[in-house]
Amino acid sequence: MLQQVRAFVQWTADGMVVGLLSGGASAAFLALLDLVTAWRTTHPGVVYTLPLAGIILGLVYTKWGMSILGGNNLVLNTVHEAGSALPIRMAPMVLLGTVLTHLFGGSAGREGTAVQMGASLADAVAYRWHVTPERRRGLLVAGIAGGFGSVFGTPIAGTLFALEAVVVGRLHYDALVPALVAALLGDLVTRSLGIVHTAYPIPAVLPLTPLLLGTWIGFGLAVALVSSSFILLTDLLKTWLQRWVPSLPLRMALGGSLVVCLWQGLGTDAYLGLGLPTILRAFTDPHLPLMTFLYKLVCTAVTLSAGFMGGEVTPLFFVGATLGNGLGRLCGLPLDLAAGVGLAATFAAAANTPLALSVMAVELMGAAVLPHVVIVAVVAYLFTGHRSIYPAQRIARLKHGGAPLPQLVPLREASAISRNTTRHEE
Repeated sequence: MLQQVRAFVQWTADGMVVGLLSGGASAAFLALLDLVTAWRTTHPGVVYTLPLAGIILGLVYTKWGMSILGGNNLVLNTVHEAGSALPIRMAPMVLLGTVLTHLFGGSAGREGTAVQMGASLADAVAYRWHVTPERRRGLLVAGIAGGFGSVFGTPIAGTLFALEAVVVGRLHYDALVPALVAALLGDLVTRSLGIVHTAYPIPAVLPLTPLLLGTWIGFGLAVALVSSSFILLTDLLKTWLQRWVPSLPLRMALGGSLVVCLWQGLGTDAYLGLGLPTILRAFTDPHLPLMTFLYKLVCTAVTLSAGFMGGEVTPLFFVGATLGNGLGRLCGLPLDLAAGVGLAATFAAAANTPLALSVMAVELMGAAVLPHVVIVAVVAYLFTGHRSIYPAQRIARLKHGGAPLPQLVPLREASAISRNTTRHEE
């Protein structure tokens, strides 16, 4: 009993320290993001300078930031491999890079920044305290939870995301207490510092019927297709750009130029930055253009593959909500429910986190989204296959079943294992 009390006290203390740090960092980041987004909206001409901003950011990262370019994948690798400490400069550099990306009109999100800040600050604590490798992993997972939970105002989803994202198909319960404490306290700190999170419409209750179940399964297949397309396009562009434009500053300048061309070609700034107004519009507007999701998908893939900083969550919320809007109209579903389900399920499929995003949907939009969001998220998760926006995720068992793998392998290797298994069975 005494040993359990000691462990609980230690885990709680770890989570509190990480929650304070990640919550404060998220509050500063969100406040800056609101400022630069408002300024860019009233000064749209600044978007023309995105290629120049790419050159400057690329030069800065080439000199001081090459060791942190792995982003969330670097964090996940560190959780698993317990190597050298995450550079403490990751927190300020990713914050600065993301804020400038949004200032000049890049299409990016914010979860990547919050997760990387939380994890790097947590790792700094781990090294200062000279903790064991096991405790360090707990602190890192708490940093992920604290960052994700505080930046979206969804602490329970933040906890589950940190536990679920580490190993696909398995919850990392060893870090449950510090992750929960960090996410809860991080959210409280962020809100206490004056941050007000986006309020989403609350859909009405819609009873599940056999016909509706079939509709949601088809909906989930469409979400899986779109999520897979985003992952494949981003990977393809990143590989191509790195091969043919090895200089990071030039690569970012080219990506910035492409975003400017897309902005001018589409004739609207709706696809720049986070795109929150369009996300909210998807819940109510029956006349939203059906291809809206595709335009945002392309703008975000170009921005991130070129090397600009940010995250994928909010852009995928945009893609999912607008896709849900279109599918809802085609299938006769309530727009607010279809948009909300699409919002959560698209990121769930892309990140292999169906439980976390189902809970996140409830935290953002109320319990009426259940069981609909769970059905769609699970279907989309399964049919996205062994793909992810975080290829450094590990997997212990292939999604289609079979015997457990001899050891955890990076998700990027799972597709080859799956193909070899299929050929062997045939």
